[in-house]
Amino acid sequence: MLRLHSHPFSTFGRRVQIALKEKSIPCEQVFVDLATRKHREPEYLALNPYSRVPTLTDGNLVLFESTSILNYLEARFPEPALVPSDAKGRALVDMHMKLCDLQFTRQAGTIIFPKRFLPKERWDEKLFAQMRTDVDKHLAILDRQLGDNQYVVGNKYSLVEVCYAPFMAFLELIEVTPPPRIAEWGRRILSRPSANS
Repeated sequence: MLRLHSHPFSTFGRRVQIALKEKSIPCEQVFVDLATRKHREPEYLALNPYSRVPTLTDGNLVLFESTSILNYLEARFPEPALVPSDAKGRALVDMHMKLCDLQFTRQAGTIIFPKRFLPKERWDEKLFAQMRTDVDKHLAILDRQLGDNQYVVGNKYSLVEVCYAPFMAFLELIEVTPPPRIAEWGRRILSRPSANS
């Protein structure tokens, strides 16, 4: 039985939730109370030594990195497919998933976490400004990749969109105005039922 250990506020956990819903995969939800630091307790650390969420267990398999979890779910439950069937398409999806984390989610998260959970006097506005510059640059590059398509790879909804969706919901919070095509793409992927439940 699949078990997902996560918290509703986790953007990375939301990725996995979206994929589970898109693929109609049954999975037991295990709430990890971050506010009371349950993720720092020995029982959880035995599963995830990095004390983060999400963590997926499937029998004796334990995965605690969201893109690895997404790839595992895709391999184990291939239908409906969230990656193309051809090698070129799969490579492009993999590239964009990695670029999402390297060039977007780390920078966005540097702003999102303090703004959601810390008092304003603890915000680092200078750092926020640098992170916004990086996000703007990345979204401009992604805009060229997207072009006039509905979706980034093969013009089909894929794990690329699954990775981006939870973070696109916070563009206003991080005070970034995306290019118009990226804004429309963001609205499109956030309007899916899987992103709204």
